Parts: sequence; C-alpha cells; structure tokens
Amino acid sequence: IQSVMMAIEKAGYSPGKDIWIAMDAASTEFYDEESGMYIFKKSTGDKLTSSEMVSFWKDWCNKYPILSIEDGLAEDDWKGWAELTATLGSKVQLVGDDLFVTNIERLQQGIDQSMANAVLIKVNQIGSLSETLDTIKLAQKNKYKVVISHRSGETNDDYIADLAVAVNA
Repeated sequence: IQSVMMAIEKAGYSPGKDIWIAMDAASTEFYDEESGMYIFKKSTGDKLTSSEMVSFWKDWCNKYPILSIEDGLAEDDWKGWAELTATLGSKVQLVGDDLFVTNIERLQQGIDQSMANAVLIKVNQIGSLSETLDTIKLAQKNKYKVVISHRSGETNDDYIADLAVAVNA
C-alpha cells in the first residue's frame, strides 16, 4: 500500500482528498482452512486469526484512505465477516464477492447475519440473468450496494456497463 500512496502523491494528487483506495484483498487465497488462520505466505509470513485480520483492516483504514475492501475475509469465514462488518461497515464499503458468489441464498444468509454491506455481481456466475436480477433486487431491498463485474472470457461489448446503469449499481 505504500507504493500506492507514493504513486498517488507522485501523480500530484492528495490521498484521501483527490484519490481514495478500493481494494480486492482476495483473502480466501491466503486463508488456511485446516488451521483457521490467514497466512501471509508471499510477504511477512504472519499468521492471523479472523479477529486479528479485522484489526489489521481497521488499522489500515485508520492509516490509509480506504473506502472499499472486497473479500476482506475468506468466503466461508462467516463469524469473521460479522465482526468485520460490525467494526468497519459504517465507514467502509465491504464487498462480498467470494462470500456471496452472486448467489441469492448466500446473500440472504449474509443479510440475516449482518455481513458485508455490498455484493459483487457477476452475471454468468449464478447461471441466468433472472437469478442475477433477483440477487440484485434482494441486495438493494436490504440497502446493500451493488457492484457489477465481468467474468473472464466475456466479450468486449458494453453489456456490463449497460447492466450497471439499468440496475442503478
């Protein structure tokens, strides 16, 4: 993140005034199910519990102008997501991508347990456009932000942008 902060400043902008940070942490990738720990294999080697990860994100959000964290915890760390949301949900957009996978049942479970405050929507992840629209409606009804995204292998047409506008994402 230091490199991002330096790049913002070198470009002549002010972090937290002109530029804010949105990140996809992809935490499922470094979560070890067997130990229940988040392991920073490619950097410090630190091993953190879910609560320690929440503290990590809270610390970063206090130090840096972070406005959105996607996949801040692993996809099946439901207890951790509830803690993360209770800690940062009123200040930061917490996007469930791996957590919800454009799945209305997983989104409903997250809503019921007060997890995240935004959902990443990938049209071809769930199966049909109708299922996608149902998931979007459920999110919006429960005041979750909706972020429309593409998936690998899609065409270069502007459908994703059109969908984002159509559903007021």
